Amino acid sequence: MTSTVHTLSLASGDLDVTVDDQGQGHPFLLLHGGGGPQTVAPFAGLLAELRPARVITPVHPGFGGTARPDWLTDVAALAKSYIRLLDELAVTDVTVVGNSIGGWIAAELALLGSDRISSVALVNAVGIKVPGHPIADTSSLTPAELSRLAFHDPAKFAVDPATLPEAARAVMAANRAALQVYSGPYVMEDPTLRERLAKVTHPALVVWGERDEVVDAAYGRAYAAAMPEARFELLHRTGHMPQIETPEQLLAVVWDFADSHATNRP
Repeated sequence: MTSTVHTLSLASGDLDVTVDDQGQGHPFLLLHGGGGPQTVAPFAGLLAELRPARVITPVHPGFGGTARPDWLTDVAALAKSYIRLLDELAVTDVTVVGNSIGGWIAAELALLGSDRISSVALVNAVGIKVPGHPIADTSSLTPAELSRLAFHDPAKFAVDPATLPEAARAVMAANRAALQVYSGPYVMEDPTLRERLAKVTHPALVVWGERDEVVDAAYGRAYAAAMPEARFELLHRTGHMPQIETPEQLLAVVWDFADSHATNRP
């Protein structure tokens, strides 16, 4: 795996994006959620190891100790930046996979209609408004409370920040601050997104952990219903982050979907 900083030239200014790039084969753009890049790093390695896959994992600016320019304040702008990243890397036939706010970014990427993208998979994504199925306000929760909402088996995955080095706690605080900026004034949703998803033309898969109490499965089904011919897949014994809790189950589903819609077959 190589980690590289790419400087992207955009209309709003230059943007430095740190990218991990590993494996060879079908390209995946893997987008992390609010917990930061470490929430998808093991899954990226697993996908690159077990499948003929090139896995491109950017760090959203402001996360993981990286800088975020003042003009980069919303998910739509981040999605446009990642289209520019795909141009920079000159990749095609890309499957975009995003978890949580990464899924929201993936949805906005799908709406941009890039011919570099062949399919999009949203994993326990946020971003739309579904009456009666609110997104949990995680900002006010303790780590233990958040784990109970996010995991089928919270005891197995809970992290006590008090046991972490000061530098790691500082990064976690910066991650939370960046998440608050990107999540916008409506907090983790864009009231216009659900209606706009009717314009998605890429094949789409919505994957959901059945035990997710951050965003429930009914919310996920509404996400899938908003996109033309999107498929919904429920994962058992898993919560908000299947890539951590049941990575092999998620890998099989995502790979089969990506492979079935690949355009650059050997």
